[in-house]
Amino acid sequence: MTSHIRILPEEICNKIAAGEVVERPSSVVKELLENSLDAGAGEVRVDIRAGGRRLIRIVDDGEGMSRDDLFLALERHATSKLSSDEDLFRLRTLGFRGEALPSIASVSRLTLRSCPANSLEGFEIQSEGGVVKHAGVTGMARGTCIEASDLFFNTPARRKFLRRDETEFGHIADVVTKLALAHPEVHFRLEHNGKTIFDAFRQGTLAARVADLLGRPLLRDLLPLDISDGGLRLHGMISTPETNRSGTGAIYTFINGRYIRDRVVQHALLDGYRSVLEKGRYPVAILFLEMPPEEVDVNVHPTKHEVRFREQGRVHSFLSGAVRQCLKPVAWLEEAHPVAPEPTTAPPAPQSTAPIMPASAVNPYRHGVQEAMESYGRRMPTVAAPASFFSPHKATPAEAENSGFFGRLTLLGQYRRSYLLCQDGDDLVLIDQHAAHERIGFERLKKEYRDGVLERQALLFPAVIEFDYRESALLKENLAELARLGFELEPFGGRSLALKTIPRLLGEIDSERLLREVAEELAAVGKSSAVESAIEKVLAVIACHGAIRANRSLSPPEISSLLDALDQVDFKISCPHGRPVMKRLSIGEIERMFRRT
Repeated sequence: MTSHIRILPEEICNKIAAGEVVERPSSVVKELLENSLDAGAGEVRVDIRAGGRRLIRIVDDGEGMSRDDLFLALERHATSKLSSDEDLFRLRTLGFRGEALPSIASVSRLTLRSCPANSLEGFEIQSEGGVVKHAGVTGMARGTCIEASDLFFNTPARRKFLRRDETEFGHIADVVTKLALAHPEVHFRLEHNGKTIFDAFRQGTLAARVADLLGRPLLRDLLPLDISDGGLRLHGMISTPETNRSGTGAIYTFINGRYIRDRVVQHALLDGYRSVLEKGRYPVAILFLEMPPEEVDVNVHPTKHEVRFREQGRVHSFLSGAVRQCLKPVAWLEEAHPVAPEPTTAPPAPQSTAPIMPASAVNPYRHGVQEAMESYGRRMPTVAAPASFFSPHKATPAEAENSGFFGRLTLLGQYRRSYLLCQDGDDLVLIDQHAAHERIGFERLKKEYRDGVLERQALLFPAVIEFDYRESALLKENLAELARLGFELEPFGGRSLALKTIPRLLGEIDSERLLREVAEELAAVGKSSAVESAIEKVLAVIACHGAIRANRSLSPPEISSLLDALDQVDFKISCPHGRPVMKRLSIGEIERMFRRT
């Protein structure tokens, strides 16, 4: 009987492997640079021609390879970094599969030169489409030089999928930038068509390398972060909410020195910015997560961009908590503009002449919000500002000593009954009174929600919802957590669950849709913030309705009360929707406006 199964030739196997590892010229650069770094290189030069289509040359001063090692390096699955299957779960190197060089060689004309330490000469191998054409000695300094030319010359169908040279080089520059950020102690030089694109010398700190690659002005808007907990350490830099991008291109995340694009990590990062960043905007972040190698599996994808955590829920909670902890203070504001030191004892609660958030506004129901607004209007009638309002109002020395940043500002006036004009040293500070009051109310409501027992609303008839097998299993595993958030669920046979209560705060919602979103997040990241996020959106709406509106005249005592209350809450630099609370104009900026510099 004729067999339908046959063993593929080695040449086809190599091309299949190349298809997994070598997606485009930037893939070649990534694999070769990782080998250079694993070899202990202190200087790496990357020379690109025609976007990598014509030539990719990587030269390093690493430990180099002997003649025998050069030949073995071109064999599939030949590596110096693994000796047993246990090593796969405690990886400390960037490369380990032994697929890169043979895969690259199978789709290019490859020249491999290397000279180990204490050797008088190097050795060279030239191959074409994976077939060795020449081998011999060569003179060179210690290190390795690899040239891959005419990429995909023998797979024209793959070559047709390459984009314009500028596009391909953009991907290459991105790869080099990421590895250079992760290794500031290494000198990276990138050239394209004979022109030096950047020359990043060895640096002693991440900040210096960020200044070299991403721009020194960006450093002013980055917050240093270094937090450890139970074997996990997160360090690096994240941007203030005011500094953001329209996409995720400025997010650089690394695990044990390896750049990754992991949905758990990115979800946790964005969760840390929840309620302080506008929807559709993304932070700038250069973050390094260090953890025991056995707690993360990097061998789940040929390009090694995706990882799998042993305890992804714990990692997610640690990352999002660390980001929020870093964003919580406004130390960046006060460090950039020094003021009197904070007192060692806690400042007394501000004595307000008008309530910042009416007690009735805490009521989550619609009619409660309306009552809060009405009563608020009666307590704070709209009146014209007195003439004395426009003369600078400065706190007394005793008041300034017990005030935070906002309480210490010198009040100049109110612009269009919507913005507070203040002075901080030589700088002009503009504050959106509605955004400020909205943040105050939101933080107070959120604290009361977290401190108290969330009120539930029982359904007249339990809703029986049928999920798929995965959703059902995930929800059943997290019944206790869902109950804490107000969703009481009971198994109802098979894949069905009976929903008995919902959070009263959410009112009329599509419970089934929300629970399916929760299950999706549990599957993706091992933790869900969908319910809390939905509740926070409602709290933000309540806070918005109860906040001081624009076009509202305020008296000096009311403004002082507002500023003092702003000092008492977290994330005071933006409203719950991510809009900025304040903007600062330096004296230099103002003088340039009037051409006085």
